[in-house]
Amino acid sequence: MLLTCFTERFLFDDRLIMYMLARKLVGHTILHFKRKLLHRFLLGAKQSRLHQHTLLFNQLKKHADSDFGRQHHFRTIRSLDDFRHQLPISDYGYFEPYIDRVKRGETTALFHPDTRVLMFALTSGTTATPKFIPITETFLKRYRLGWQIWGVAVYDQHPRMRDAHILQLTSDWDSFRTEADIPCGQISGLATHTQGHITKMVYCVPEAVSKIADSTAKAYAALRFALCREHIGMAMTANPSTLTFLAKLGNQMKEGLVRDLHDGTLLSDLDISNKIRNQLEPYVRRREIRRARQLENIIRQTNTLLPKDYWNTLALLAVWTGGSVTPYLRELPKYYGQVPVRDHGLSASEGRMTIPFQDDCSYGVLDYCSHFFEFVPKNEHGGVQPTILEAHELQEGQEYFILLTTASGLYRYDIQDLVRCVGFEAQAPLLEFLNKGNYFSSLTGEKLSEFQVVDAVDSTMRDHQLTLGTFTVCPHWDDPPFYQLLIERSDLPEQHVNHPPFIERLANKVDKRLQVINMEYRNKRETQRLACLRIHLMPPDTWKLFRDQQLNQGGSLEQFKHPRLVPQLDFLKKLNPHLP
Repeated sequence: MLLTCFTERFLFDDRLIMYMLARKLVGHTILHFKRKLLHRFLLGAKQSRLHQHTLLFNQLKKHADSDFGRQHHFRTIRSLDDFRHQLPISDYGYFEPYIDRVKRGETTALFHPDTRVLMFALTSGTTATPKFIPITETFLKRYRLGWQIWGVAVYDQHPRMRDAHILQLTSDWDSFRTEADIPCGQISGLATHTQGHITKMVYCVPEAVSKIADSTAKAYAALRFALCREHIGMAMTANPSTLTFLAKLGNQMKEGLVRDLHDGTLLSDLDISNKIRNQLEPYVRRREIRRARQLENIIRQTNTLLPKDYWNTLALLAVWTGGSVTPYLRELPKYYGQVPVRDHGLSASEGRMTIPFQDDCSYGVLDYCSHFFEFVPKNEHGGVQPTILEAHELQEGQEYFILLTTASGLYRYDIQDLVRCVGFEAQAPLLEFLNKGNYFSSLTGEKLSEFQVVDAVDSTMRDHQLTLGTFTVCPHWDDPPFYQLLIERSDLPEQHVNHPPFIERLANKVDKRLQVINMEYRNKRETQRLACLRIHLMPPDTWKLFRDQQLNQGGSLEQFKHPRLVPQLDFLKKLNPHLP
């Protein structure tokens, strides 16, 4: 038994030594090769319009014999005008019947017969049904190319990272399968799964952690393995709220983390299946006694266990920085110290849209190599015949909604992302993300839609035989933040208004309904990145005053539409300036 343990330890150390040697020998060569990708991308921006047209017409030609291609007469499309005439601006519902067939194994519904669908990326839809985005080999290749270009710039600008590990939090790409046995999950997990062996060893969290379903258990396990490494160069995930959650959890469970490192264990009461525990066992059993003692010293000196103290080599935090995440960005130094932040680009399950090349800013160069892009001026979005622009036609300072044509079989897809053009890299615009359209709100990545809000509120009111005409849901910043349901006191029976426990129960039911119909909202609630929705009762005639205020700014009574969901954090304050 002793000999077996010694042999396993020796082999582990031997693999680690081999890895370090390989990384030193191969790393600089790989980085040199990848720099050519960055150089070609920046050089290609001078002809980004040509690249965009080539990408579009190659795609139309390849998939012309798909059912979708035949029904939309791809073979007769000879110009951009033809393309726009034969394919309407569309949402997910337009493609859903074709995607449902692909889920059943009928690939030719959307694609050429030799197209391989690797998985379906899941994301919250505007309704209760998730969206299934087909991830083809071509899509994944372009997705990874965008990341490689982004990564080369990061490593060149932050050379300290070259000899450090990366903490990356990803999600399972194979959480369940369609009837045709096609995996469904998150594309970040697939990108990790398909990395080369040497590349994988740069990351400090084993791939199996992404398959842990329970959010707290997953975050704890990620920290358990990441804490083994003293030299973390970059921490990256989608939303900055995830990094604050990770730091808080580590401090709350510091005794367990130190004990697990010292003993070579993983907390037994975590909600982790035996199958995943067995996959993690080779990483768990090595005792990190010296590292555990380092962490004990930090706790003894500071009475806390925070990343800024146990990872003082951090060179970069990589998270979203645009839209409504600003309050979370302000919190990061409290936990991670004064570390530069690099936006990893505007991206979604539907595709990557920008590649940032600077720290501490939210804009990036349009990823013209990935998809074909069109743009609709903000004030024309949703109109019958809006102006449609190509990327090179945008104007600096103006705001636009993005339309995507992608290798996932989406054509002129309105992703509802509002961006501002802040300049150009040759012909390629520099874009910063503003918000998820007028009818979405996303503080922590929950992508709450107005449709979902109306569904949750209306169904809850019906359950209590109540009728609620006018209301608005808006976010409120706190620790953690939450959504508020704004209702005039006169819209509820007096016996309910004067009964706070009933109002609280009503709010809880709306919150639970939102969790049912929006999986990402549910995840943020389970991880305590969002607190429970609350009801805020307002004086009578509040909505009348609000309507009059809006009409005074322009527009007619016939055109006025009361917003059921607004994304602005300061909405309630603007509604009632006398609030503290």
